[in-house]
Amino acid sequence: MPPNAPALYDEAGTLNFENGTFANPLAHLEGKYLTNRSNLIANTRLSYLLFPNLSLLANAGYTSTILDESRTNPHTKYDPASGLTSSSSSIYTNDANRASWIFEPQINYTYPFSNTTIDILLGATYQKQTDNILSHFARGFASNSLIYNLAAANTLLVQRDSKEEYKYQAFFGRINYKLFDRYIINLTGRRDGSSRFGPGNRYANFWAIGGAWLFGEESGIKNALPFLSFGKLRAGYGITGNDQIGDYQYLETYSTTGATYNGISGLKPTRIFNADFGWETNKKLNAALELGLINNRVNIVFEYYKNRSSNQLVGIPLPGTTGFSVIQSNLEAVVENTGFEFSLNSINLKSKNFRWSTAINLSLPKNRLVDFPNLEGSTYANQYVIGEPLGIKKLYHLIGVDPETGIYQFEDYNGDGKISAPDDRQYTVDTSPKLFGGISNSLSLKNWELNFLFQFTKRQGNNYILGSAAPGQMGNQPAFISGQWQQPGDQAEMQQFTAGYNPEALIAFSQYMFSNASISDASFVRLRNASLAYSLPLKNSDNTSCKIYLQGENLLVFTNFKGGDPEQLTGFLPPLRKFTMGIQLSI
Repeated sequence: MPPNAPALYDEAGTLNFENGTFANPLAHLEGKYLTNRSNLIANTRLSYLLFPNLSLLANAGYTSTILDESRTNPHTKYDPASGLTSSSSSIYTNDANRASWIFEPQINYTYPFSNTTIDILLGATYQKQTDNILSHFARGFASNSLIYNLAAANTLLVQRDSKEEYKYQAFFGRINYKLFDRYIINLTGRRDGSSRFGPGNRYANFWAIGGAWLFGEESGIKNALPFLSFGKLRAGYGITGNDQIGDYQYLETYSTTGATYNGISGLKPTRIFNADFGWETNKKLNAALELGLINNRVNIVFEYYKNRSSNQLVGIPLPGTTGFSVIQSNLEAVVENTGFEFSLNSINLKSKNFRWSTAINLSLPKNRLVDFPNLEGSTYANQYVIGEPLGIKKLYHLIGVDPETGIYQFEDYNGDGKISAPDDRQYTVDTSPKLFGGISNSLSLKNWELNFLFQFTKRQGNNYILGSAAPGQMGNQPAFISGQWQQPGDQAEMQQFTAGYNPEALIAFSQYMFSNASISDASFVRLRNASLAYSLPLKNSDNTSCKIYLQGENLLVFTNFKGGDPEQLTGFLPPLRKFTMGIQLSI
């Protein structure tokens, strides 16, 4: 709020609009958002042993979600000077029902002979999901007390009435070969089909091969390394698919305009027919070393992965002359993700009454654009660079403030004497995480138990400058703007203020928002979870236990980020701080 803003409430305790000159922000509290959600989740797993080495298995599940929500806008949200009555009050309602089921039959055959075991698995997946959505908008009521009664509205509009279906099926098989319980080879193949693709592209084949060597079971290694209780080398390569896009993306579709002509509601085209796109594919390679030390009191995993994604399912921009902004298609680009992952689990201390264990994980990811045919001539030319990460941002390069004019200065990359996009937005910054991980500890002393988890991330991200108002205009500002340029000769980090009447300062500030000045270190360490529990000492209670616990989430954050929450770089709501207290009783 500006320091000279009027009081939010008048002497009578009602909202103060200062005789129609003040937009009271608390007026929005007059409206209400109500939601009621019901969920039903059911799963079952059935198995039957036909013969000693042959078994049948079936997994089945059903999920139903019913959502009923409403948002009201009563006339009391607005300045009384406008003369509005309940005839202007409105309500938006949304009823959504989602039902889905899945059925997975499987047959498994195990054939042991000599020092070899062969496992053969054949199976299928059948899945269906249905969404029904009905949305209404109603306006004009005799009284706000009738605002939830749609039949009492003067105007009632159906804003959305839709039904969507998604069907998926797959057939798969797996052969697992094990020799001496130390050498393992695994072969997998599957054929997947999705209703989200057009005829001729709904089915695709995927496969994988993997191998492992449990070298910790070799007698020579056991004798040479007695502290090694487990050792395993494993590697795998395969191709997976992705169909996670909206339904009916390949069809030519129409929607209602909301307007009538000669009493008939009109239709408008909303999507172009394109049945040529198909499954997105991802080629995955990984290798890992797993170690167990000192009777598995210390377990360590080192892993390397390399994934190449192609045929990405994206909306490719179209010229406005086509009448459509995008068309769903496969992007002819290759994106590579590589990285190292490390995890450690250890039992540090263990006695009759005390136990302390630690778990550590660390990821070092890398990402780059490997190939993009005709990138220079595409709509992504000013967004991506071959060989660079996808998370890069092309920005203006801030040089400083001109001490004579008090205006921001930027690097002129093309040397034409003026700063403009895209030619001068060539300063690249990678906002992808450089590393992330976590450290958790668990301590127990007799009946007490303490657990806490710290998570950390190292990265860069947009700070509070992006999207803020120019200093000198009405709006909240960070404290550092107080060191602004004021007169010729000043050496300042912030340019001169403007109330909106200095076009050079306004243009420079708009470029400043999209320069490297809008990027800050967004690294952080967060106390994600902490819990304290006490188990009541119950006598003669082998099958009964009672635990009282207190836990918290997102308790602390340590960061030098110039902005709000470093984890929530987009939007406004950071991770919520939560406290939970409960009793867990088992009988």
